[in-house]
Amino acid sequence: MEDYSLSLGNESVVSPNLAVKSVNFSSKDTVGSTDVLFTVTKGSSDSFVSSSISVNINNKVLEPNEQTELQILLSSEGNSQACGFVVYQNNKLFQSKTFKAKSNFTQKIISSSTKKIERAPSTVKMVFSPKYNQQEFQLHSYACVYWNFYKKDWDTYGCQKVSSTDKFLNCSCNHTTNFAVLMSFRKTYKYPESLDIMSNVGCALSITGLALTIVFQIVTRKGRKTSVTWVLVSLCMSMLIFNLFFVFGIENSNKNLKTSDTSINDNKNEVPAQDIIVYSNPTCTVIAALMHYFLLATFTWSGLNAAQLYFLLIRTMKPLPQRFTLFISLIGWGVPAVVVALTVGIIYSLNGNDLQWEFEYRQEEICWLAISTSNGFITVPFLWSFLVPVTIILISNVVIFIIITVKVLWKNNQNLTSTKKISSLKKILSTLSIAVVSGITWVLAYLMLIENENVRIIFSYMFCLFNTTQGLQIFILYTVRTKIFQSEASKVLNLLSSSTSRVKSLPSVISMRLSDRMYNLLSSSPTLREYFRLLDPSVVTEETTLSESDQANTSI
Repeated sequence: MEDYSLSLGNESVVSPNLAVKSVNFSSKDTVGSTDVLFTVTKGSSDSFVSSSISVNINNKVLEPNEQTELQILLSSEGNSQACGFVVYQNNKLFQSKTFKAKSNFTQKIISSSTKKIERAPSTVKMVFSPKYNQQEFQLHSYACVYWNFYKKDWDTYGCQKVSSTDKFLNCSCNHTTNFAVLMSFRKTYKYPESLDIMSNVGCALSITGLALTIVFQIVTRKGRKTSVTWVLVSLCMSMLIFNLFFVFGIENSNKNLKTSDTSINDNKNEVPAQDIIVYSNPTCTVIAALMHYFLLATFTWSGLNAAQLYFLLIRTMKPLPQRFTLFISLIGWGVPAVVVALTVGIIYSLNGNDLQWEFEYRQEEICWLAISTSNGFITVPFLWSFLVPVTIILISNVVIFIIITVKVLWKNNQNLTSTKKISSLKKILSTLSIAVVSGITWVLAYLMLIENENVRIIFSYMFCLFNTTQGLQIFILYTVRTKIFQSEASKVLNLLSSSTSRVKSLPSVISMRLSDRMYNLLSSSPTLREYFRLLDPSVVTEETTLSESDQANTSI
């Protein structure tokens, strides 16, 4: 192509992806030095047109303007007969082993050559105006290079960078051949702000409620005359750890990473490894994997809880096998670990040579699974390693919930002897108890996919409200409702009452009056006593089937 560019006379050949221009010199043009300015202007598309190519002779300096995309000034000493220029629309003919292009940015290659009577030095000055999406990317650095035919790769020998800006990149080389500017960019990520108030408050309440539930289940196992409910404790444990990671670890620490543009104008003229700069954050990747694991474990344990309820209340199985706890533990904690390990292993094996392989697994904006990539939604890990298993578990939980609700909790029984009001309340509470531990409210996440924005916003707030407070709901339904908790709460109230009575001995008359009122309020308030009486299963004669289900709910 270089030889061809010197043989066209003063003609040019322009095609959509290639432009060739040749200039012949007369004897008066070759006195001293010869300066030729070759310019490529911007067009409506990336294709070359004849009007976008121009040549000026005897220009001493570069003269770029807003329409300039590429400009090269060839200065040649001695008697030159001709010079030629070749512009390539892309780098398909220059496949580099050291520079990996991941983006679809147009990378033009410019070639300059001279035909001389005698050997004389030539210098080349170039200016490039990079074309890229400035809202999504920011220029990080660049290198002035030429194509080394011996190495069959880009090289920087004889080329150097000149002070540049984001608008124009300047290069200078002491020889002629094929030149290019290899640019590297960094993505402009829109990191979300801190979690909103609703999420923070809901998660804080859930963390507190889950911690109290776990402690209560372990401490009161003897008083409840039953063994520790391993399924409920495991469910609360996995949900608690996930909430902690969600609150304290989901935000990427790269959000506070300060970057500068000093690398654009530094003196280092080194070939970058790739065109997209990656700020690796292994901590964020680990947090994403842990959140992936514990949220999968939460859904797995909710599925195991629903299955156990089904066998206890519907199938009326005999006592569970001795190794049943070990078996469900292997499923509850082991299956999510296998899924996460396979996901990370497959992604690393397919993209391990890529410096940004971790972005095939997680997002950069937050430490969570990648949602979409250039390959499409069908290949992302969020779909096949999270959404699919969660959907299967939720469907089975909903089916079991409906069966238990219809056949056990709300089944009519002629032996009902207590008031209908109390019986209905306990049925509602039992229904809510099963719905909460089964994760039924996570179905709202699918309703958030509705295209109507107003409807989607409503379901988004409902999803946030119900699911961030799921741990608090478990605490209320599985701890506050138990006889032991109510008994301990009554002791605390009585202790407060006795403490208040001792305040009467204080000399302050106002304090005595206040303590009397507080004592009367705590000791004789029918509201509090009736509240605990209403929740006390011992004061209500329930249906046989309902009592069995409530007992199972309390112990499972």
